[in-house]
Amino acid sequence: MVCGAIDLEDGARIKIGLLEFEPLRVAGLLSIFEAVPRYQVQAADMKEVLADRSMDLVIFGLQPPESFERLAGLRAERPNLQLIVMGSLQDDETIINAIAVGAKGYVENRATPEQLLQAVEVVLSGSIWAPRRVLSKFVDRMLNFSAKPVRRHNSQFTEREQQVLRLLVAARSNREIAETLGIEERTVKAYVKTLMSKVGVDNRIALSLHAASAALVDDGDDA
Repeated sequence: MVCGAIDLEDGARIKIGLLEFEPLRVAGLLSIFEAVPRYQVQAADMKEVLADRSMDLVIFGLQPPESFERLAGLRAERPNLQLIVMGSLQDDETIINAIAVGAKGYVENRATPEQLLQAVEVVLSGSIWAPRRVLSKFVDRMLNFSAKPVRRHNSQFTEREQQVLRLLVAARSNREIAETLGIEERTVKAYVKTLMSKVGVDNRIALSLHAASAALVDDGDDA
């Protein structure tokens, strides 16, 4: 099975939430999913999404920049929940930032119903749905990030701090980072706090976005 894929029993329905959409948009999305009986789709607010552990996937109406923090918060609270964002035609950096904070798919508002349904299937299978050019850029950036030491204003990060930061960029929650590195979750929180201090930001979202945009990668020029 593909890593991250949802494993459902035969006949089970996939529960999908529609978050941050206007009523007219919700009505249109509901009509699209009515044609697929195995989907159970409903409009929901953030509180309902966090409380409903039976929800498999959320389609999120992207409104940057404030949406990034909400996405990251949702990812941290529900690490197994699959997330797709929808928005108007955006630049590559906006899409990369959405993926960096936890989205597994990006669908343009002008996409056809068939494209939306295909995106949902791809994300449920454990893959990422986004323009090929954006995925290539994102992968290249992450490979470069993983291969180089991290610096900011001549402040050298320790090897463990770099490990934490790479996992943070990969949209891992504190619990997932702790499990991967074999450390306590409170220790992860301490590392994140130290990283934010060294980088000069006041929240983990900004830290992740800086790293994802390669702002922390040493390119050989300390200036």
